[in-house]
This record gives sequence, C-alpha cells and structure tokens, in this order.
Amino acid sequence: MSSQQKFRSVSLLLIAEVAAMSLWFVSAAVLPDMLREAALSPFRQAALSSGVQAGFVLGALASAILGLADRYDPRRVFAVSAICAGIANASLLVLVPGSVPAIAARVATGALLAGVYPVGMKIAVGWGQKDRGFLVGGLVGALTLGSASPHLIALAGGEDWHVTVMIASMAAVAAGLLCLTVSLGPYHGRATRFDPSAIATAWTNRRVRFAYAGYLGHMWELYAMWAWIAAATAASYGATLPAADALRLSKLTAFVAIGAGGLACAFAGSVADRIGKAEVTIVAMALSGAAALATAATFGGPVWITFAIVVVWGLTIVPDSAQFSALVADASPPQQAGSLMTFQTALGFALTFATVQITPVLAAKFGWPPVLAGLAIGPALGIVAMVRLRRLR
Repeated sequence: MSSQQKFRSVSLLLIAEVAAMSLWFVSAAVLPDMLREAALSPFRQAALSSGVQAGFVLGALASAILGLADRYDPRRVFAVSAICAGIANASLLVLVPGSVPAIAARVATGALLAGVYPVGMKIAVGWGQKDRGFLVGGLVGALTLGSASPHLIALAGGEDWHVTVMIASMAAVAAGLLCLTVSLGPYHGRATRFDPSAIATAWTNRRVRFAYAGYLGHMWELYAMWAWIAAATAASYGATLPAADALRLSKLTAFVAIGAGGLACAFAGSVADRIGKAEVTIVAMALSGAAALATAATFGGPVWITFAIVVVWGLTIVPDSAQFSALVADASPPQQAGSLMTFQTALGFALTFATVQITPVLAAKFGWPPVLAGLAIGPALGIVAMVRLRRLR
C-alpha cells in the first residue's frame, strides 16, 4: 500500500479517535454547571467520572474474552462502539443529574469506549513496524486531545451543560461513521485472544512485572489529574479571582494542560524508538511528579504561576503512556502479548476507578494541596520500577 494511503488512513483514524474519546470527561467538564441544577454529594460527583473507568475495565475484559476484534472487522467494532457510546452519553440529557441511571449511563459509555481506544490502537499498528512507537504515541495523543475537548466545548458553550453533552455525543456518532472509511494496513493481523494463564506470566516474568508496576504508578496520577484538574484549579484561582472568572479560566486550564500532553505523545513515541522506552517513561514521570508537587505548593497563589505549572504537568503526564504497553509487548512471549497488554490495561483502569472516585472526597476533607501532592506518589514508585527494569536489560 502507498504512503499516501497510509497517511490518509492514519489521519482519519486519529480524527475519529479524538471525536469519540471526547465522551470520557464530559461529566467532569460540565459538573460545575450541573451542580447549579442539582445538589450532588462528593461521592455521586466522583461516580459520574469514575463510572467511565469502571465500565472501561469491564468492557475491555469482555471484548478480549469474546475476541470481538478477532472475529469481526475492527473498523466495524470501532464504529458500533462509538455510535452506541454517543447514544449512551446523550441519555444524560433526559436523566436526573447524578442519579443512579445517570451513573449507569456513564458506566455504559466507558464499557463501549473499550471498543474504541484498544481497537483503534490495533488498527494503527497495522500500518507500521519500525515506527510503531510513533504510531501508538499518535493514537494516545489523539485519545488525550479527545479527553481534553469537553473542557473547550464547555467553555464555548457557556453555562448550559446540555450543549456540551449534545456536541460530544454527536462527535462520537460521527467518529463511528468516519472510522468505516479507514483502510487496514499491510501489517494488520489477528490480535491474541485473552489467555487466563497470562496472569501467571504477569507475575513470574520480571520484565513484565516491572512494566506493570511502572504503568500502575503512571495511572495512579494520570486520570485523577485529568478528571479533577478543572475543579482543583477553579478552587485555586478562586482565592484571588471572582468565582465566575475562576471557573472559566479553570476550564481553559484543563483543556490546555490535557491537550498539551496529547501533542507531546507522538514526539515521545519517536524519541522512544531511538533512545529507549524505559528511558522516556522515567523522564516523563520525574517531570510530572515534580509538577504535581509544584502545583500543590503554589495552590491559591498567583494565577499565572499555577496556570503555567499545570500546563507543564499536563504536558509531561501522558507521553509515556503508550510506552508501557510497548514494553510489555517487548517482554512478553509472542503468544501472550495481547493478553498481557489487555490485563495491564484492565489493572490500570481499575486503579483509576479508585483514584478518580476518592480524589474529590479527600479534597473536601483535607483540601486540594495535600491531595495534589499525593498524586506524586505514583510516578515516584513508577520510576523505581522502571529503573529496576532497565537493570534487567
């Protein structure tokens, strides 16, 4: 296949990924506006976001066990998943905010997105071998930009949260249709189906075990920051700005910070192909952990300082994400690579369910600074794991 066809297909895939993944943080982006209509406990506020994580874990395991991407065209799996996720998200327009059915709709959205992100990654790697770090990095970058987009939509849509929900839902449906126009690459193959015996390998293979540990440290920080950085910065800015101005600036902060990380993913993937995947993860976690501590230290201080630090945090928190999966693939027996990566993803998102859920509860009790500083624990432990992985090589 020609390079032109590769460029066209990968570009369309990335656009579809951005549009579909805009569903992930819809609830976090509209929560401040939603709270004006309904009084929600911190637990229910968190459940609207953490429900997506829980649903994704269930969806990823079910998809792997059933071998959906093996038995069916992955483009169709992506399309059906994205369209149904858009419909599930749109149900928030008619459900009581924060109610059990609304939380269930967010769980369903997460489960359906398991047919978007992992399947999109499979399509992407079918277009290359030597540049797979770049391709996977580009896909994670698209996921990141999609995750950031609800904050921009919410900023443009004003105080009516229904507009944000509707636009994101329509974007997901459009993404599903767009993916049907993507071609499969020359290296496309059948993914390994889930193998329960791979769980033992995840423990007995030290390289896989350390890659898992690094990934879990990374995930401890990532989704808690993504889900709650708008709320945290709104509280920080509110110390020196009027509440309405602080809220608007927090939405912009969240979009710029998360989006900056998306733009860095493809670059990090190309660097990892040259200097090493573990090295990229160590540098990224060191920088993001330091930024988490700095954000906590400057909380409530000059707005421009906090804004700049949070953008640096967002820039460095995600570019290493794709490299953990690549490290597991490198260290795994070929017949277990798919299963081990699936299990890795399930463990990581199961952890984020806990961190996303507990973050606002702890912030309400202890304040945001100690909670933000606590997020640095994950990358610190992740660095230890990756240093030990490098020694094994």
